[in-house]
Amino acid sequence: MKLFIIAVFLAVAAAAPSSYKPEYKAPSYPAPSYPTPSYPAPAYPAPSYNKDNKYADITVTSQSDERNLDGSSQWSYAQSDYTTREESQVQKKMQGVTYDSYGKESYGEVLGNTNKGSSYWVSPEGQKFTLTWVADEAGFQPKGDHLPVAPVHVYELPVAPVHEYELPVAPALPYSRTGPGY
Repeated sequence: MKLFIIAVFLAVAAAAPSSYKPEYKAPSYPAPSYPTPSYPAPAYPAPSYNKDNKYADITVTSQSDERNLDGSSQWSYAQSDYTTREESQVQKKMQGVTYDSYGKESYGEVLGNTNKGSSYWVSPEGQKFTLTWVADEAGFQPKGDHLPVAPVHVYELPVAPVHEYELPVAPALPYSRTGPGY
């Protein structure tokens, strides 16, 4: 019942004509006038972006970028010169160093990113390159035929010679521990 009375009162108050008449008028100001500077304006040459551009005919032919609510993402692009790049990343719980609000260091579960991707391009000489990589808790691991590889040992390591020794017999002690007081 109280709610009904309050609702009726608000309805009557909203329907009543208002006697408020605004009499305030905003002031108007003339536009400011500034004196002309006494120094000359700098004369910079207009930039010419295509003058020395060797790659003016290369354009982006496709591009995508996807960001997800769980923190993962993936993006890619391709160009008219057949250059491509793709990358994806996922947030992952892993073990690492954490800091509390006082700066104390502890080892525990942290959120980190794991990335993987690939690139493809053709050199000006016509050589084709493909690079793939993974970056996770094991570090950055690139793979590609053009990357240098550590040499492999093809020789056998020498074995140290083994000598058999006979230990000398200990001499008899000049004194005995079997007398009085022992």
